[in-house]
Amino acid sequence: MVLQSKTMLSLLAGTMLGVGLTFGIAVGAARSTSGMSWQYVNLFTEVYERVRRDYIDEIPEDKLMDAAVRGLVADLDPYTAYMNESEYEELRIGTAGEYSGVGIEISVAEGAIKVVSAMDDSPAAHAGILGGDTIVAIDDLPVDPAKIDDSVDRMRGRPGAQVKLTVARIGLTERLDFNLVRRKVQVHSVKAQLLEPGYAYMRIVQFSETTAEDFATTLANLQKGEGKALQGLVLDLRNNPGGVLEASVEVADQFLEEGVIVTADGRAVDSHFALSATPGDSLHGAPIVILVNGGSASASEILAGALHDRQRATLMGRTTYGKGLVQSVVSLSSGGALKLTTARYLTPSGTSIQQRGIAPDIELEALEESVIESKPPAQDVQVLAALKEVKTRAIASQKAQLRTVPGGAQSPSASHNNAHLSLRSDFTPGLLYR
Repeated sequence: MVLQSKTMLSLLAGTMLGVGLTFGIAVGAARSTSGMSWQYVNLFTEVYERVRRDYIDEIPEDKLMDAAVRGLVADLDPYTAYMNESEYEELRIGTAGEYSGVGIEISVAEGAIKVVSAMDDSPAAHAGILGGDTIVAIDDLPVDPAKIDDSVDRMRGRPGAQVKLTVARIGLTERLDFNLVRRKVQVHSVKAQLLEPGYAYMRIVQFSETTAEDFATTLANLQKGEGKALQGLVLDLRNNPGGVLEASVEVADQFLEEGVIVTADGRAVDSHFALSATPGDSLHGAPIVILVNGGSASASEILAGALHDRQRATLMGRTTYGKGLVQSVVSLSSGGALKLTTARYLTPSGTSIQQRGIAPDIELEALEESVIESKPPAQDVQVLAALKEVKTRAIASQKAQLRTVPGGAQSPSASHNNAHLSLRSDFTPGLLYR
Protein backbone atom coordinates (compact mmCIF):
# COMPACT_ATOMS: atom_id res chain seq x y z
CA MET A 1 0.00 0.00 0.00
CA VAL A 2 1.38 3.41 -0.95
CA LEU A 3 0.24 6.64 0.72
CA GLN A 4 0.58 9.65 -1.59
CA SER A 5 0.29 12.59 0.77
CA LYS A 6 2.71 14.97 2.46
CA THR A 7 1.06 15.27 5.86
CA MET A 8 -1.66 12.64 6.17
CA LEU A 9 -0.70 10.54 9.21
CA SER A 10 -3.47 7.98 9.45
CA LEU A 11 -6.98 7.31 8.25
CA LEU A 12 -10.01 6.03 10.08
CA ALA A 13 -13.60 5.10 9.41
CA GLY A 14 -15.72 4.48 12.51
CA THR A 15 -19.17 4.58 13.99
CA MET A 16 -21.06 7.25 15.90
CA LEU A 17 -24.66 6.47 16.83
CA GLY A 18 -24.74 3.66 14.29
CA VAL A 19 -23.64 5.79 11.32
CA GLY A 20 -20.48 4.89 9.40
CA LEU A 21 -17.76 7.56 9.55
CA THR A 22 -14.42 8.09 7.83
CA PHE A 23 -11.61 9.91 9.60
CA GLY A 24 -8.08 11.17 9.19
CA ILE A 25 -6.18 11.53 12.48
CA ALA A 26 -4.06 14.59 13.04
CA VAL A 27 -2.15 15.16 16.26
CA GLY A 28 -1.83 18.57 17.85
CA ALA A 29 -3.82 21.74 18.21
CA ALA A 30 -6.34 23.05 15.72
CA ARG A 31 -5.32 25.60 13.14
CA SER A 32 -4.83 29.19 14.19
CA THR A 33 -7.93 31.27 14.80
CA SER A 34 -6.10 34.53 14.06
CA GLY A 35 -8.33 35.10 11.06
CA MET A 36 -11.50 35.10 13.15
CA SER A 37 -13.24 38.45 13.40
CA TRP A 38 -13.21 39.78 16.97
CA GLN A 39 -16.82 40.86 16.66
CA TYR A 40 -17.82 37.19 16.56
CA VAL A 41 -15.53 36.34 19.46
CA ASN A 42 -17.18 39.14 21.42
CA LEU A 43 -20.63 37.82 20.49
CA PHE A 44 -19.77 34.36 21.75
CA THR A 45 -18.30 35.75 24.97
CA GLU A 46 -21.33 37.97 25.54
CA VAL A 47 -23.80 35.09 25.18
CA TYR A 48 -21.67 32.71 27.23
CA GLU A 49 -21.32 35.18 30.09
CA ARG A 50 -25.03 36.04 30.09
CA VAL A 51 -26.00 32.36 30.31
CA ARG A 52 -23.40 31.64 32.98
CA ARG A 53 -24.56 34.54 35.14
CA ASP A 54 -28.32 34.74 34.66
CA TYR A 55 -29.66 31.31 33.62
CA ILE A 56 -32.35 30.06 36.03
CA ASP A 57 -30.11 27.20 37.22
CA GLU A 58 -26.42 27.46 37.90
CA ILE A 59 -24.51 25.47 35.27
CA PRO A 60 -20.94 24.33 36.00
CA GLU A 61 -18.56 26.07 33.65
CA ASP A 62 -17.13 22.84 32.27
CA LYS A 63 -20.61 21.66 31.24
CA LEU A 64 -21.47 25.06 29.81
CA MET A 65 -18.31 25.16 27.70
CA ASP A 66 -18.87 21.57 26.60
CA ALA A 67 -22.36 22.51 25.37
CA ALA A 68 -21.04 25.65 23.68
CA VAL A 69 -18.38 23.77 21.74
CA ARG A 70 -20.85 21.06 20.69
CA GLY A 71 -23.23 23.76 19.50
CA LEU A 72 -20.47 25.35 17.45
CA VAL A 73 -20.13 22.27 15.22
CA ALA A 74 -23.61 20.75 15.50
CA ASP A 75 -25.07 22.41 12.39
CA LEU A 76 -22.14 21.77 10.04
CA ASP A 77 -23.02 18.21 8.98
CA PRO A 78 -24.07 14.94 10.64
CA TYR A 79 -20.48 13.77 11.12
CA THR A 80 -18.57 16.76 12.46
CA ALA A 81 -18.56 16.65 16.25
CA TYR A 82 -16.73 17.55 19.42
CA MET A 83 -15.73 14.62 21.63
CA ASN A 84 -14.92 15.03 25.30
CA GLU A 85 -12.14 13.03 26.89
CA SER A 86 -14.21 9.91 27.60
CA GLU A 87 -15.80 9.91 24.14
CA TYR A 88 -12.40 10.28 22.53
CA GLU A 89 -11.07 7.40 24.61
CA GLU A 90 -14.01 5.25 23.47
CA LEU A 91 -13.13 6.02 19.85
CA ARG A 92 -9.49 5.11 20.39
CA ILE A 93 -10.42 1.83 22.08
CA GLY A 94 -12.83 0.98 19.28
CA THR A 95 -10.18 1.46 16.60
CA ALA A 96 -7.19 -0.01 18.45
CA GLY A 97 -8.57 -3.55 18.55
CA GLU A 98 -7.33 -3.95 22.12
CA TYR A 99 -8.40 -2.87 25.61
CA SER A 100 -8.05 -3.94 29.24
CA GLY A 101 -11.14 -5.64 30.60
CA VAL A 102 -12.88 -8.99 30.95
CA GLY A 103 -13.56 -9.78 27.30
CA ILE A 104 -17.31 -9.77 26.70
CA GLU A 105 -19.57 -8.20 24.11
CA ILE A 106 -22.63 -6.62 25.71
CA SER A 107 -25.79 -4.88 24.58
CA VAL A 108 -29.04 -3.66 26.08
CA ALA A 109 -31.96 -5.96 25.28
CA GLU A 110 -35.32 -6.52 26.95
CA GLY A 111 -34.54 -3.85 29.51
CA ALA A 112 -31.37 -5.57 30.72
CA ILE A 113 -27.63 -5.68 30.03
CA LYS A 114 -27.10 -8.89 28.11
CA VAL A 115 -23.91 -10.76 27.25
CA VAL A 116 -23.78 -11.22 23.48
CA SER A 117 -20.71 -13.43 23.69
CA ALA A 118 -17.52 -14.00 25.62
CA MET A 119 -14.45 -13.49 23.44
CA ASP A 120 -12.17 -16.45 22.83
CA ASP A 121 -9.38 -16.85 25.40
CA SER A 122 -10.72 -13.96 27.51
CA PRO A 123 -11.14 -13.88 31.32
CA ALA A 124 -14.91 -14.11 30.84
CA ALA A 125 -14.63 -17.14 28.55
CA HIS A 126 -12.30 -18.97 30.89
CA ALA A 127 -14.60 -18.28 33.83
CA GLY A 128 -17.63 -19.71 32.00
CA ILE A 129 -19.72 -16.62 31.22
CA LEU A 130 -22.05 -17.41 28.33
CA GLY A 131 -23.88 -15.52 25.63
CA GLY A 132 -27.41 -14.80 26.84
CA ASP A 133 -26.37 -14.25 30.47
CA THR A 134 -27.80 -11.12 32.08
CA ILE A 135 -25.43 -8.93 34.08
CA VAL A 136 -27.24 -7.83 37.23
CA ALA A 137 -24.37 -6.45 39.35
CA ILE A 138 -20.73 -5.40 39.14
CA ASP A 139 -18.74 -5.58 42.38
CA ASP A 140 -22.07 -6.16 44.20
CA LEU A 141 -23.51 -2.88 42.91
CA PRO A 142 -26.64 -3.25 40.71
CA VAL A 143 -26.33 -2.21 37.06
CA ASP A 144 -28.67 0.25 35.36
CA PRO A 145 -29.49 -0.64 31.72
CA ALA A 146 -30.21 3.05 31.09
CA LYS A 147 -26.59 3.81 32.02
CA ILE A 148 -24.69 1.18 30.09
CA ASP A 149 -21.63 3.42 29.83
CA ASP A 150 -21.34 3.35 33.61
CA SER A 151 -21.33 -0.45 33.55
CA VAL A 152 -18.74 -0.40 30.78
CA ASP A 153 -16.43 1.81 32.82
CA ARG A 154 -16.80 -0.42 35.87
CA MET A 155 -15.87 -3.56 33.95
CA ARG A 156 -12.79 -1.96 32.45
CA GLY A 157 -9.67 -1.30 34.45
CA ARG A 158 -5.95 -1.84 34.71
CA PRO A 159 -4.57 -5.29 33.87
CA GLY A 160 -4.34 -7.50 36.96
CA ALA A 161 -7.16 -5.80 38.86
CA GLN A 162 -10.13 -7.93 39.92
CA VAL A 163 -13.80 -7.34 39.21
CA LYS A 164 -16.83 -9.36 40.31
CA LEU A 165 -19.73 -9.93 37.90
CA THR A 166 -23.08 -11.27 39.09
CA VAL A 167 -25.20 -12.76 36.32
CA ALA A 168 -28.60 -14.36 35.88
CA ARG A 169 -28.75 -17.38 33.57
CA ILE A 170 -31.77 -18.83 31.85
CA GLY A 171 -32.83 -22.06 33.54
CA LEU A 172 -31.16 -21.29 36.87
CA THR A 173 -32.94 -19.82 39.87
CA GLU A 174 -29.78 -18.73 41.67
CA ARG A 175 -27.50 -15.98 40.43
CA LEU A 176 -23.91 -16.77 39.54
CA ASP A 177 -20.87 -14.84 40.77
CA PHE A 178 -17.71 -14.64 38.67
CA ASN A 179 -14.50 -13.14 40.06
CA LEU A 180 -12.46 -12.08 37.06
CA VAL A 181 -8.96 -10.65 36.66
CA ARG A 182 -8.80 -7.95 34.00
CA ARG A 183 -6.20 -8.21 31.26
CA LYS A 184 -5.48 -7.00 27.76
CA VAL A 185 -8.10 -8.37 25.37
CA GLN A 186 -7.81 -8.52 21.60
CA VAL A 187 -10.99 -7.66 19.67
CA HIS A 188 -11.00 -9.96 16.65
CA SER A 189 -13.06 -8.42 13.87
CA VAL A 190 -12.61 -11.27 11.38
CA LYS A 191 -14.69 -14.44 11.39
CA ALA A 192 -14.18 -17.27 8.91
CA GLN A 193 -15.01 -20.84 7.99
CA LEU A 194 -15.06 -23.18 5.03
CA LEU A 195 -18.49 -23.43 3.43
CA GLU A 196 -17.39 -26.48 1.49
CA PRO A 197 -14.05 -27.78 0.18
CA GLY A 198 -12.28 -25.03 -1.74
CA TYR A 199 -14.74 -22.27 -0.87
CA ALA A 200 -14.39 -20.01 2.17
CA TYR A 201 -16.59 -17.53 3.99
CA MET A 202 -15.00 -14.55 5.74
CA ARG A 203 -16.80 -11.78 7.60
CA ILE A 204 -15.34 -8.48 8.74
CA VAL A 205 -17.49 -7.08 11.55
CA GLN A 206 -15.67 -3.73 11.63
CA PHE A 207 -12.23 -2.41 10.74
CA SER A 208 -9.74 -1.95 13.57
CA GLU A 209 -5.97 -1.51 13.58
CA THR A 210 -5.55 -5.29 13.77
CA THR A 211 -8.08 -6.27 11.08
CA ALA A 212 -5.76 -6.43 8.07
CA GLU A 213 -3.26 -8.64 9.87
CA ASP A 214 -6.03 -10.84 11.29
CA PHE A 215 -7.56 -11.13 7.83
CA ALA A 216 -4.29 -12.14 6.20
CA THR A 217 -3.52 -14.71 8.91
CA THR A 218 -7.02 -16.18 8.82
CA LEU A 219 -7.01 -16.45 5.03
CA ALA A 220 -3.58 -18.10 5.07
CA ASN A 221 -4.75 -20.61 7.69
CA LEU A 222 -7.81 -21.47 5.62
CA GLN A 223 -5.65 -22.16 2.57
CA LYS A 224 -3.13 -24.08 4.63
CA GLY A 225 -5.92 -26.26 5.99
CA GLU A 226 -7.06 -26.95 2.46
CA GLY A 227 -3.54 -27.78 1.37
CA LYS A 228 -3.97 -25.61 -1.71
CA ALA A 229 -5.23 -22.22 -2.84
CA LEU A 230 -8.93 -21.56 -2.39
CA GLN A 231 -11.15 -21.70 -5.46
CA GLY A 232 -13.40 -18.86 -4.30
CA LEU A 233 -14.27 -16.55 -1.42
CA VAL A 234 -17.49 -15.09 -0.04
CA LEU A 235 -16.59 -11.86 1.81
CA ASP A 236 -19.34 -10.60 4.11
CA LEU A 237 -19.42 -6.82 4.76
CA ARG A 238 -23.08 -6.61 5.71
CA ASN A 239 -23.77 -4.30 8.66
CA ASN A 240 -20.09 -3.34 8.79
CA PRO A 241 -20.22 0.36 9.78
CA GLY A 242 -16.56 1.10 9.13
CA GLY A 243 -13.52 1.42 11.37
CA VAL A 244 -9.89 2.09 10.49
CA LEU A 245 -9.78 3.14 6.85
CA GLU A 246 -6.20 2.03 6.32
CA ALA A 247 -7.22 -1.47 7.42
CA SER A 248 -9.84 -1.66 4.68
CA VAL A 249 -7.28 -0.46 2.13
CA GLU A 250 -4.78 -3.10 3.30
CA VAL A 251 -7.42 -5.82 2.95
CA ALA A 252 -8.17 -4.61 -0.59
CA ASP A 253 -4.44 -4.63 -1.33
CA GLN A 254 -4.33 -8.36 -0.50
CA PHE A 255 -6.36 -9.01 -3.68
CA LEU A 256 -5.06 -6.31 -6.05
CA GLU A 257 -1.83 -6.22 -8.06
CA GLU A 258 -1.69 -2.50 -8.81
CA GLY A 259 -3.58 0.78 -9.06
CA VAL A 260 -5.26 3.34 -6.86
CA ILE A 261 -7.55 1.93 -4.16
CA VAL A 262 -9.01 5.19 -2.84
CA THR A 263 -8.38 8.93 -3.15
CA ALA A 264 -9.62 11.94 -1.20
CA ASP A 265 -9.88 15.63 -2.03
CA GLY A 266 -10.55 18.64 0.22
CA ARG A 267 -9.58 22.27 0.87
CA ALA A 268 -6.65 21.69 3.22
CA VAL A 269 -3.28 20.47 1.93
CA ASP A 270 -3.37 17.39 4.16
CA SER A 271 -6.83 16.49 2.87
CA HIS A 272 -5.41 15.33 -0.48
CA PHE A 273 -4.18 11.75 -0.49
CA ALA A 274 -4.17 8.56 -2.52
CA LEU A 275 -3.69 4.97 -1.38
CA SER A 276 -2.48 2.44 -3.96
CA ALA A 277 -2.11 -1.33 -4.25
CA THR A 278 1.17 -3.22 -4.25
CA PRO A 279 1.86 -6.44 -6.22
CA GLY A 280 0.47 -9.71 -4.88
CA ASP A 281 -2.93 -11.43 -4.84
CA SER A 282 -3.52 -13.77 -1.89
CA LEU A 283 -6.17 -15.70 -3.85
CA HIS A 284 -4.18 -15.83 -7.10
CA GLY A 285 -7.13 -14.48 -9.05
CA ALA A 286 -9.79 -16.82 -7.62
CA PRO A 287 -13.26 -15.21 -7.76
CA ILE A 288 -14.62 -13.13 -4.87
CA VAL A 289 -18.24 -12.31 -4.10
CA ILE A 290 -18.84 -9.53 -1.58
CA LEU A 291 -22.09 -9.34 0.39
CA VAL A 292 -23.23 -5.78 1.20
CA ASN A 293 -26.36 -4.06 2.48
CA GLY A 294 -27.60 -0.72 3.77
CA GLY A 295 -25.50 -1.17 6.91
CA SER A 296 -22.26 -1.40 4.93
CA ALA A 297 -20.67 2.03 5.32
CA SER A 298 -17.45 4.03 5.12
CA ALA A 299 -14.41 1.74 5.24
CA SER A 300 -16.48 -1.25 4.10
CA GLU A 301 -17.66 0.79 1.10
CA ILE A 302 -14.05 1.68 0.29
CA LEU A 303 -13.12 -2.02 0.24
CA ALA A 304 -16.18 -3.04 -1.76
CA GLY A 305 -15.79 -0.09 -4.16
CA ALA A 306 -12.11 -0.75 -4.81
CA LEU A 307 -12.50 -4.46 -5.58
CA HIS A 308 -15.64 -3.79 -7.63
CA ASP A 309 -14.17 -0.94 -9.71
CA ARG A 310 -11.07 -3.01 -10.45
CA GLN A 311 -13.24 -5.93 -11.59
CA ARG A 312 -11.81 -8.10 -8.84
CA ALA A 313 -15.09 -8.87 -7.07
CA THR A 314 -18.81 -9.19 -7.68
CA LEU A 315 -21.16 -7.37 -5.29
CA MET A 316 -24.36 -9.03 -4.09
CA GLY A 317 -27.04 -7.84 -1.68
CA ARG A 318 -28.45 -4.33 -1.32
CA THR A 319 -27.19 -0.81 -1.98
CA THR A 320 -24.66 0.31 0.63
CA TYR A 321 -25.14 3.19 3.08
CA GLY A 322 -23.41 5.95 1.12
CA LYS A 323 -20.86 7.53 3.45
CA GLY A 324 -18.14 9.15 1.35
CA LEU A 325 -16.79 11.90 3.60
CA VAL A 326 -13.46 12.09 5.40
CA GLN A 327 -13.10 13.57 8.87
CA SER A 328 -9.88 14.77 10.49
CA VAL A 329 -9.69 13.95 14.19
CA VAL A 330 -7.64 16.62 15.97
CA SER A 331 -6.49 16.10 19.55
CA LEU A 332 -7.29 19.07 21.79
CA SER A 333 -5.47 20.40 24.85
CA SER A 334 -8.47 19.50 27.02
CA GLY A 335 -7.95 15.80 26.33
CA GLY A 336 -10.90 15.67 23.95
CA ALA A 337 -10.90 15.90 20.18
CA LEU A 338 -12.56 17.63 17.24
CA LYS A 339 -13.84 15.44 14.43
CA LEU A 340 -14.14 17.73 11.40
CA THR A 341 -15.23 16.88 7.86
CA THR A 342 -12.32 17.83 5.61
CA ALA A 343 -12.60 15.84 2.36
CA ARG A 344 -14.60 13.56 0.10
CA TYR A 345 -13.20 10.21 -0.93
CA LEU A 346 -13.52 8.61 -4.37
CA THR A 347 -13.45 5.00 -5.52
CA PRO A 348 -10.88 4.02 -8.22
CA SER A 349 -13.30 4.91 -11.02
CA GLY A 350 -13.52 8.47 -9.67
CA THR A 351 -17.00 7.92 -8.20
CA SER A 352 -18.20 9.64 -5.03
CA ILE A 353 -20.64 7.43 -3.15
CA GLN A 354 -21.76 10.11 -0.69
CA GLN A 355 -25.53 9.78 -0.11
CA ARG A 356 -25.70 7.35 -3.05
CA GLY A 357 -23.97 4.23 -1.90
CA ILE A 358 -22.78 1.42 -4.15
CA ALA A 359 -25.39 -0.65 -5.97
CA PRO A 360 -24.74 -4.40 -6.07
CA ASP A 361 -24.21 -6.27 -9.33
CA ILE A 362 -26.79 -8.80 -8.16
CA GLU A 363 -29.60 -7.62 -5.88
CA LEU A 364 -30.89 -9.94 -3.17
CA GLU A 365 -34.00 -9.77 -1.04
CA ALA A 366 -33.33 -7.72 2.09
CA LEU A 367 -32.84 -9.52 5.40
CA GLU A 368 -33.44 -8.16 8.90
CA GLU A 369 -30.26 -7.42 10.85
CA SER A 370 -31.31 -9.90 13.54
CA VAL A 371 -31.51 -12.66 10.91
CA ILE A 372 -28.03 -11.86 9.61
CA GLU A 373 -26.55 -11.85 13.10
CA SER A 374 -28.28 -15.01 14.33
CA LYS A 375 -28.06 -17.37 11.34
CA PRO A 376 -24.92 -19.48 10.87
CA PRO A 377 -23.36 -18.78 7.44
CA ALA A 378 -24.37 -22.22 6.15
CA GLN A 379 -28.02 -21.38 6.92
CA ASP A 380 -27.97 -17.79 5.63
CA VAL A 381 -29.83 -17.58 2.31
CA GLN A 382 -27.71 -14.66 1.10
CA VAL A 383 -24.46 -16.47 1.93
CA LEU A 384 -25.71 -19.55 0.08
CA ALA A 385 -26.64 -17.39 -2.93
CA ALA A 386 -23.17 -15.85 -2.87
CA LEU A 387 -21.58 -19.30 -2.65
CA LYS A 388 -23.54 -20.43 -5.69
CA GLU A 389 -22.38 -17.36 -7.63
CA VAL A 390 -18.72 -17.70 -6.67
CA LYS A 391 -18.77 -21.40 -7.62
CA THR A 392 -20.30 -20.57 -10.99
CA ARG A 393 -17.55 -18.04 -11.64
CA ALA A 394 -14.83 -20.40 -10.46
CA ILE A 395 -16.04 -23.18 -12.74
CA ALA A 396 -16.29 -20.78 -15.71
CA SER A 397 -12.76 -19.58 -15.03
CA GLN A 398 -11.41 -23.13 -14.84
CA LYS A 399 -13.05 -24.02 -18.14
CA ALA A 400 -11.68 -20.88 -19.75
CA GLN A 401 -8.15 -21.78 -18.67
CA LEU A 402 -8.47 -25.12 -20.46
CA ARG A 403 -9.45 -23.47 -23.74
CA THR A 404 -6.58 -22.45 -26.00
CA VAL A 405 -6.23 -20.86 -29.39
CA PRO A 406 -3.74 -21.96 -32.14
CA GLY A 407 -0.18 -21.57 -30.92
CA GLY A 408 -1.12 -22.37 -27.34
CA ALA A 409 -2.16 -18.87 -26.30
CA GLN A 410 -5.18 -18.39 -24.08
CA SER A 411 -8.44 -17.30 -25.65
CA PRO A 412 -9.76 -13.91 -24.47
CA SER A 413 -12.21 -15.59 -22.09
CA ALA A 414 -9.37 -17.41 -20.35
CA SER A 415 -8.07 -14.18 -18.87
CA HIS A 416 -11.08 -13.80 -16.58
CA ASN A 417 -9.04 -14.20 -13.41
CA ASN A 418 -6.65 -11.45 -14.44
CA ALA A 419 -9.20 -8.98 -15.82
CA HIS A 420 -8.35 -6.52 -13.09
CA LEU A 421 -4.73 -6.38 -14.22
CA SER A 422 -5.71 -4.51 -17.40
CA LEU A 423 -6.85 -1.59 -15.28
CA ARG A 424 -4.01 0.85 -14.77
CA SER A 425 -3.35 3.28 -11.95
CA ASP A 426 -4.13 6.37 -14.03
CA PHE A 427 -7.86 6.47 -13.21
CA THR A 428 -9.29 9.73 -11.92
CA PRO A 429 -9.07 9.51 -8.47
CA GLY A 430 -24.09 -0.88 18.69
CA LEU A 431 -21.93 -3.57 20.42
CA LEU A 432 -19.65 -2.56 23.32
CA TYR A 433 -16.53 -4.50 24.25
CA ARG A 434 -15.58 -4.78 27.91
